[in-house]
Amino acid sequence: MNTSYFADLHIHIGRTSKNQAVKITASDKLTMPSILEYAKNEKGLHIVGVIDCHSPGVLEDLNTLIRAGKMRQDENGGILTNDGLLLVMGSEIEIYDEWCSGPIHVLCYFPTLDTMGKFSRWLEKRVTNIHLSSQRVYASGRELQTFVKELGGLFIPAHIFTPFKSLYGKGVKQSLQEVFDPKLIDAVELGLSSDTEMAYQIQEIRKYAFLTNSDAHSLPKLAREYQKVQMKELNFKELVWAIKGQNGRLIEANYGLNPRIGKYHQTVCAECFQHVANVELPCPSCGHTRIVKGVKDRILELSFSDEEKPVSKPPYIHQVPLENLPGIGPKLLHKLVLTFGNEMNVLHYATKDELIKVAGEKVCSYILAARNGTLHFNAGGGGRYGKVSDK
Repeated sequence: MNTSYFADLHIHIGRTSKNQAVKITASDKLTMPSILEYAKNEKGLHIVGVIDCHSPGVLEDLNTLIRAGKMRQDENGGILTNDGLLLVMGSEIEIYDEWCSGPIHVLCYFPTLDTMGKFSRWLEKRVTNIHLSSQRVYASGRELQTFVKELGGLFIPAHIFTPFKSLYGKGVKQSLQEVFDPKLIDAVELGLSSDTEMAYQIQEIRKYAFLTNSDAHSLPKLAREYQKVQMKELNFKELVWAIKGQNGRLIEANYGLNPRIGKYHQTVCAECFQHVANVELPCPSCGHTRIVKGVKDRILELSFSDEEKPVSKPPYIHQVPLENLPGIGPKLLHKLVLTFGNEMNVLHYATKDELIKVAGEKVCSYILAARNGTLHFNAGGGGRYGKVSDK
């Protein structure tokens, strides 16, 4: 019988245990031990994908934790902590070869320390600094795909609609086939400014699983987007089956921000952040000429088919992390987590009466609206997030 698990597969490392920088823009508190502890006990996740595991310092930290008896490798791939959290080792890489119109970030996941180590050594010869995250690889997209597959890994384009450093942002003009072999893609990650309904307008990606992940650069941002997967056991092999919808395993639901709250949802002026209808013209409000095209408009450009088909994907539920809901400050957040065990329990399982007792009717209404996907938002754009509206 399948069990439902919550998974966030895009989490960065800020520092190694020896205080060596990995993701420069990430919090120093994002260490391997802190991620594992926070994901399990604060957020209530069951599966985490840490996507800087190619860094030799991160690999050293993992080996240290295993030798100390705090983690173990599963025979079917992945690393399990003693309290039952599955770590999936990954790497975020930037591709910008001769076929790209702009840089593209991709996620590569591997089943074992051995295969992750082999990838790290291969990558070291093709990047400027193997210790850092999201490095540009001096190899083609197809070369990278082929090597990932030789190691039994997963290949997933990251945050595919973000205006910068993504597949459809500036990476390709029209089709992923300009850069990648479609047969060697396992899934696509939607990013914070799109959802399933928006992405489904692009015909060539309908055949892939849609993933929703946090791209966390700090501990509180873990699980701001995630998915619920159905698997029999916690290991890499089962996760691959769930992503591919094989052997009865599946993605049950995606949970993510309403695209309107994403910081690149609408086309705006980069100077005054006012909405701009035509990306080719100066801003009508301030005259600035740098316009950041929003995800919504980019998807309309790329919509290859006018045929109307029902979306044959798991439900996408517009949800907001507790810290972003009106009325929930640090003290109340701590109280909610302490009362119900973790954030997933608050968002998914606590009853209305239980929530009212802890947080009051007003905050309870926001939590239930987040659970049901009925919150109202003011749209974001140009690098600024939208906000939950009181209306």
